[in-house]
Amino acid sequence: MKRFFSVATAMLIAVFSLAQIDSAELHKWRSQKYSMFIHFGAIYSQLGGVWDGHPVSRGLSEQIQAHAGIYSDTYAEVAKTFNPPRWNPDSIALLAKEAGMRSIVITSKHHDGFAMFNTKTTDFNVVDATPYHKDVLKGLSDACSRHGLRFGIYFSLIDWHFPQAMPISSHNSDRITPEHHEYNKQQITELLTNYGAVSELWFDMGSMSVEQSREMRELVHHLQPNCMIGSRIGNDMGDFTVMGDNQEPDYIIGVPWQSPASFFDETWGYRSWQKREDEEGKVKEKLTSLIRVASRGGNFLLNIGPRGDGSVVEYERDVLLKIGNWLKKNGEAIYNTQPDPFHVAFNWGSVTSTSDKIYLHLMQTPSDGVILLPGLKGVIKKAYVLSDQTTCETVKNAQGVQVKLPSGFAVNNEFKVIALQFADGFTVPPANIIPVKGNVLLNTDNAFKYFSNSGIDYNTRYTSTIKEAFTLLPEKKETLIPYLNYSPEEKGKSIVLTLGNNSQVIALDNDSPVSLNTEVASLKTGPVYLNGPMYSGLDGVHASVENINIDKPWPGQNGQVWQAHPEWKNGSINMLPAGMMTAYYLLQEIESPKEQQLLVKLVSGDGIMVFLNGKKRFIQNNPFKKDSVTHYILLSLKQGKNQLVVKLFNHFQKQVFFAIDTHIPQVVYQKQLPPVQLNKNIYYPVSWSLNEPFTPHQDLDLPDFSLELKAKR
Repeated sequence: MKRFFSVATAMLIAVFSLAQIDSAELHKWRSQKYSMFIHFGAIYSQLGGVWDGHPVSRGLSEQIQAHAGIYSDTYAEVAKTFNPPRWNPDSIALLAKEAGMRSIVITSKHHDGFAMFNTKTTDFNVVDATPYHKDVLKGLSDACSRHGLRFGIYFSLIDWHFPQAMPISSHNSDRITPEHHEYNKQQITELLTNYGAVSELWFDMGSMSVEQSREMRELVHHLQPNCMIGSRIGNDMGDFTVMGDNQEPDYIIGVPWQSPASFFDETWGYRSWQKREDEEGKVKEKLTSLIRVASRGGNFLLNIGPRGDGSVVEYERDVLLKIGNWLKKNGEAIYNTQPDPFHVAFNWGSVTSTSDKIYLHLMQTPSDGVILLPGLKGVIKKAYVLSDQTTCETVKNAQGVQVKLPSGFAVNNEFKVIALQFADGFTVPPANIIPVKGNVLLNTDNAFKYFSNSGIDYNTRYTSTIKEAFTLLPEKKETLIPYLNYSPEEKGKSIVLTLGNNSQVIALDNDSPVSLNTEVASLKTGPVYLNGPMYSGLDGVHASVENINIDKPWPGQNGQVWQAHPEWKNGSINMLPAGMMTAYYLLQEIESPKEQQLLVKLVSGDGIMVFLNGKKRFIQNNPFKKDSVTHYILLSLKQGKNQLVVKLFNHFQKQVFFAIDTHIPQVVYQKQLPPVQLNKNIYYPVSWSLNEPFTPHQDLDLPDFSLELKAKR
């Protein structure tokens, strides 16, 4: 069985490092905050979610060919009627500008394979196959240039029209054949050669190999070094990570990121029979999303789906214009801002900031007309309502700063923004303050985490942890000795450890082995129970994995009954029938006479999640698609019955491999570092991340790593 980081993997990592986007260009991309997405296709936009005279309610309307089961030649015939009299690139660009958007990203080719640009690779394109005979992308690219907007391109990696591509599937994470990969590269070359500067390339779906994603990334940056690449290129090769559709994360993301949003969850392309009601409610909904995304440091990409005649749906136009009107008064609180500096939730709204300003986005009126900003320090020059300059009173107290809203102030039909301007910057308490009273243990359980997304493709991605951080606050002057502890899972990795103002690279290798005080013989392990298969992605579970009753169906009343498999012996390799996008759950009960740690060896074929007593301990995929992957997880057993639950996810294997082995050497490793000095009531930052990770999105995979700081005796 092969470890996740084999010698071959280490060599691949050594020879491949991601080219970096120019910092000024990256800043421009991150600062724009709000952009227009356009799903416009010669065929699906004309059909508008209708086939053979009937609405097609299954699936997204831009994928109507698959969901309505339309023959490819019949579908292609529709292109002969595409001649949009109301498509006006300048009008689109001007609408985006009036709406407050800073760039436009348009579909060059969706899953149906129809190219909305002039390509030499196929005649299935807007110039050759339609009476319109015009390059839609070229017209819009030129319009963006004329009106000062950045231009971005969406590109589907899967293509239902290309003969050597994989056939249509239900999940769209289809393998990209070698012929298809070359075809895609030819089209990307055209797109990055003939349409001027492209600010971002928004790949979608498909499942490329590591080598294919690497080749595509290198091609993009060879042609346009500062074109930002979206994470759906796969295999963590993106310059920015793309959230799930309409996702607004409530956690800190440690890389550039973007949230794509549609007007309606049901479709991105035009749907003629879509119910479009409560325009004011939709304005608030999308403006709320924009503010929340900006407050977390992301970019918001809001989609429109023009009709087949090229016109923008009036409902969508009017919502955009109303958001634009709000931005004309409050835009400085969105563009070029930094995330919310506070690490607490406010029930009245969200926060954005710059180096000398804090913006309070009020989405509802505080009940007492007062906002408390905990721990805020700095000289406030002015506090005012951004839209009309009405002054607000501020009062400093022991908790921080109170902002008193003007008399009669209310958030009714329009969100309000309060701006606090500082004379010389401001400070707020850091995240994750841990009081120090002698010894302190830092690990993933009490860390403040910075996240990204990692995965081979869209359907195998999960929320990866890329950094863990802590802020120590000593009650007195302390001299502490740091000890690094890690298990075989971390052995061989290299981390960047920050202690105070000093960062150092540390190899987790060749350190002293330490035997755990585990009484393995005292443990009573029951048989392994099986539940599944179930349709699934890698991340998440189908129901609670805490206190599972093995005698009842799971999940829920109509679920499957857990099946005992006493023939699956400890440490033996077992196999289960594989299916695409499926998961099995294994459950084993471990009886322990006392609290103790147990090191367990787990073997899986694809993705894996590990839970102990309902708490997630580990998640990882198989990015290099090895036959099997071995992991070592340290379990903190409680006295009495413990439940170990393992989710086995399969995407590409022909069989699902697994093994659970508790009869392994109970040995971990420890490294002592030089003493550190902590001063009374002075914050002392601590953090760790991977040294030279394969990509910025790669998961730490440090489930058992800890830093123990012991008082010097």
